[in-house]
Amino acid sequence: MSARIRVITTGGTIASVPGGGAVSVAVSGRDLVGAAGGPAVTVEVDEAMLVHSFNLTLDGMLRIAERVAAAVADPDVDGVVVTHGTDTMEETAFFVDLLLGAGRTVVFTGAQRHAGEPDGDGPRNLADALRVAAATAGRGLGAVIVMAGRVHAARHATKADTVALDAFDSPGYGPVGRVHGERVHIAARPERLPGFTLAELGGLEARVDIVPAYLGADGVHVAASRAAGARGLVLEALGAGNPTPGLLGEVRACVAAGIPVLVTSRCHAGPSLPVYGAGGGATLREAGAVFAGSLAAPKARLLLAAALAAEPGPAEALARLGPHLTV
Repeated sequence: MSARIRVITTGGTIASVPGGGAVSVAVSGRDLVGAAGGPAVTVEVDEAMLVHSFNLTLDGMLRIAERVAAAVADPDVDGVVVTHGTDTMEETAFFVDLLLGAGRTVVFTGAQRHAGEPDGDGPRNLADALRVAAATAGRGLGAVIVMAGRVHAARHATKADTVALDAFDSPGYGPVGRVHGERVHIAARPERLPGFTLAELGGLEARVDIVPAYLGADGVHVAASRAAGARGLVLEALGAGNPTPGLLGEVRACVAAGIPVLVTSRCHAGPSLPVYGAGGGATLREAGAVFAGSLAAPKARLLLAAALAAEPGPAEALARLGPHLTV
């Protein structure tokens, strides 16, 4: 009996066609699956939405997560694939990864070329995603991104190129697997960490902002976030996790106000670490900021927002994050 795969479609370039001088989302989920071909599996299509991922909101991401949770809980479903725009795919995939129990896999895929291109990559990417979702080797991976024949863990994946077909990379880690023709080869299994449930989150109402560091940056953006009611802050710091003098004072003000601050790096690979004194990362830690290990800023934001939603206060939220903030 063939595997039963539920494909949740959300739009993106994979479902887009040109018209009026621009590319717009227009292709139905059933047409996407019909064009993919792929392995001998039984496919159920769940058309969740039809949007570009740059227009996706936190509420929209939660809707996708709810559809995924329903599919994972269905005993008649053997695997789950989500088609998604590539611009924010890594964020939705990471959020879904936080919600998955042990032994589960959800495969995200998309395209860099729209469906009207004669050499579009969408059909092959979707076929590869179906192969991973159906494969015995693909079980228990958590959320992964499958693009251009490579399988990336959601925790480490990032869109590294605006137009290349192999747009996704996992800096410092590399892909966990590959798809060769009909064969799925998994070389490494992502570590599964304690996560959350949709029931305990309820929603992601806590505002968590990302503030980038750059040469000469002052604290205006941090102060503005605090004034706007941010309940958490992610500082995308320099190097291994260093602020500018202007940012340091505002971080202290956030911590004093009970606003947790996570520190990530603007570098593409390597962890954030409290190494330098004299106003560097060690000084940030002394000020009460918490270093986010290897997490990139967009994912640290979602993790902190989830913890703030699940826990009664900032101290409990930070304690909940512990296993996720390792190097």
